[in-house]
Amino acid sequence: MLTQFASPGLVGPIVEGGLDPAKDPGWAGSGAASPAEYARWAGHLCGMTCLRMALGTGAPALFALRDGALRYGGYTEDSQGLIKGLVYAPFAEYVAEVHGLDAVVHRDLSPTGIVRLLDEGRSVMASVHYGIRHPDRPAPGRGGHLVLVSARSADGKGVHFHNPSGTTAATRAATLPLPVFERFFAGRGVSLSRAAVRDRGEGAAPA
Repeated sequence: MLTQFASPGLVGPIVEGGLDPAKDPGWAGSGAASPAEYARWAGHLCGMTCLRMALGTGAPALFALRDGALRYGGYTEDSQGLIKGLVYAPFAEYVAEVHGLDAVVHRDLSPTGIVRLLDEGRSVMASVHYGIRHPDRPAPGRGGHLVLVSARSADGKGVHFHNPSGTTAATRAATLPLPVFERFFAGRGVSLSRAAVRDRGEGAAPA
């Protein structure tokens, strides 16, 4: 399961233990130009990791997707160099034009709405709080992180999702009842078709 940090075993030490991402020995596999670039950006690339998972085998490297999203305005940097994004509308345009996936922005989306989209054959990049990796704890907030919701439970009362910053196998590919998911969910996201990929030359993922 893909993670937004190159070494899955270091996700926990980075996001919860304060490890400098520049010390991740797998940084070059992300497509970053340097450990410093990797450390600066990797924590912002949950959306690009979701896109890589949606694209499937042969998806471009993480930072190649970042570069594409940047060209379309999916990320911006302010005058102080602070990274802003993911900006949904230009991201959706990028995904459609470069990768051939129908991308729809949802600014008012309920958990049951996610289930309906899944039943239509779509996947959903949902905005949640990163604390969703600890669903047994009170939700610290809603939004700020993206997970890829890929399927509903058989009874329609829960969702299966992939978390780019999951710290264990169980939190990278997780299932939660809708009421628990809703505690972390900001009510917005981007749904993606599962059509064939049309890649216009962005760098392929390293072997």
